[in-house]
Amino acid sequence: MTANAQEAAKPSAVSATEASLAAIKAKNDQLHAVIALNPHALVDARALDAERKAGKVRGPLHGVPILLKDNIESADDTATTAGSLALKDNVTGRDAPLVKRLTDAGMVILGKANLSEWANIRSSKSISGWSAVGGTVRNPYVLDRSACGSSSGSGAAVAAGLVPAAIGTETDGSVTCPAAINGLVGLKPTVGLVSRTHIVPISHSQDTAGPMTRTVTDAALILTAIAGSDPADPATREADARKTDYAKGLSKDALKGVTLAVARFYTGYSPGTDAVFEQALKDLKAQGATLVDVKDFDEGPIGKAEGVVLYTELKVDLNAYLASTDPKKVRTRTLEDVIAFNKATPKELEWFGQETFDKAQATKGYDDPAYIKAAADAKRLAGPEGIDRILKETGAVAIVAPTTGPAWTIDPLNGDHYGGSSTTLPAVAGYPHLTVPMGDVGGLPVGLSFIGPAWSEARLLGLGFAYEQATMRRKEPKFLPTVVLEK
Repeated sequence: MTANAQEAAKPSAVSATEASLAAIKAKNDQLHAVIALNPHALVDARALDAERKAGKVRGPLHGVPILLKDNIESADDTATTAGSLALKDNVTGRDAPLVKRLTDAGMVILGKANLSEWANIRSSKSISGWSAVGGTVRNPYVLDRSACGSSSGSGAAVAAGLVPAAIGTETDGSVTCPAAINGLVGLKPTVGLVSRTHIVPISHSQDTAGPMTRTVTDAALILTAIAGSDPADPATREADARKTDYAKGLSKDALKGVTLAVARFYTGYSPGTDAVFEQALKDLKAQGATLVDVKDFDEGPIGKAEGVVLYTELKVDLNAYLASTDPKKVRTRTLEDVIAFNKATPKELEWFGQETFDKAQATKGYDDPAYIKAAADAKRLAGPEGIDRILKETGAVAIVAPTTGPAWTIDPLNGDHYGGSSTTLPAVAGYPHLTVPMGDVGGLPVGLSFIGPAWSEARLLGLGFAYEQATMRRKEPKFLPTVVLEK
């Protein structure tokens, strides 16, 4: 499988699709990255090849296979499960608008990628990448290490060469963390640039879908395809006016003469990552960027407000989603029903509980003064008084930081034990966040984050492209059984 999505579709959509299906057959038992395959994928690929033969090429993504995280609906006879046995029969016959945009661009929907169940919102003691439907996703670099969540299968599949690209979703870190930990480019767009309709939700304030790819160019091409307004998603009302051709303006010179704010407050939790980050800063300077350190920022109040927002919105938004499904196929019609289903289904609670679901069920809805205050505080602290203030005070066009540390060992008994990340500020603000491979720590990839103001995807992709082209830090995975210590 080639690294570039456009190259994957040459000489044909059928050959690209067959190559992905063969790679999945050979490697998925080891990785648990793919939950379901689209039974019509080869038929769709043949139709696209017929179009090409007739002289119709839909664009640069014509014939390229792509996986969808399994919380995104597609009208291809696959279920949309969010990894939960409660949704194992949730075959909706609906295309999420972003999926329709992908197929309109000529992409082949290959199937559904595994994920952290319910996008990692069920428990604070969860195992990233585990779902009752799909099992535990393995990191293709070192197989006893986490692929991070919740878009773990999307990340592992692209990193391992099963597919040229995938779509993930993020509420806080669920595109950017698995992208960084799997040595990929990942983009969490501005909330409202990409429709969330027919995606199993957590939070309308923070949820968004985004591309996970091997190159910045591929991410830009896919974002161009999926961006746009959707009447069913009020957050996207500005999307048509804001979107652009994100690949068109990519330049190797994008770092020349720009000022970047260095988020020193996102370092210190991983010495190995900090060392790689220092080299990345040297690389940015060598490409003509001016760096301004930002040493202190208190994220505590933001995290506290974010919890209230996510728990409250999870209950209301998930209830609305469940109500939209076929009651003959989905018997759990509310979050309360899902909680009861999990209690009655031993496999669901085999490794960890659902205390976060319980907290969400106890919330009081959008009229609750605590929610109203938390929602306003979260946006203000992360946006105007967070990212916007940092950029204004430093004169920077973007913030740079390590995305997160190297992958931790998968531990079903104790859950995840990662150290830190730079995901919360852009997640809560609803602002874009791009991660690009910046090197590795002991053979485990780590990523460099570019964080900007609302609607700054084109600028961030340009900065990321210039850095990527100057450094080319991505390495292919070796499927090692464990980290090998030096003798």
